[in-house]
Amino acid sequence: MKQTVEQISVFIENRPGRLAEITRTLGNAGVNIRALTLADTTDFGILRLIVSDVGKAVEALKTKNFPVGKTEVVAIEVIDRPGGLASILDILHQADINVEYMYAFLERHQDNAVIIFRFDDIDQAISVLEEKGINVLTGQMVYQR
Repeated sequence: MKQTVEQISVFIENRPGRLAEITRTLGNAGVNIRALTLADTTDFGILRLIVSDVGKAVEALKTKNFPVGKTEVVAIEVIDRPGGLASILDILHQADINVEYMYAFLERHQDNAVIIFRFDDIDQAISVLEEKGINVLTGQMVYQR
């Protein structure tokens, strides 16, 4: 089963109402937001989303002329206790894997937190994490939560 998750990125102008328009567009298309992060500058922002249906989301947003891209990311189950995230980051550091960005998933998996990661080398990251017994979630597990 595929060990990566498709993330959509929407480039938006940094002005009132644009974020509301995106979320309304997704809601009207029947797409549920599972995780998100927003990075902004003075003029524009990049909204990164994990959604219940990537195809529907991309189609709906393009219909409204939002520039949309897709990126592969990794969803990792992290033990929800002090130091849990640090232990994952230590494993990645020891393998010389760079974390480009990360953000939290809205729901837990069993009793653990879920963090979305973008790595410079996704395949190596997945391999190293699985070798260390870290649970890497599939796209299917993430989209339909």
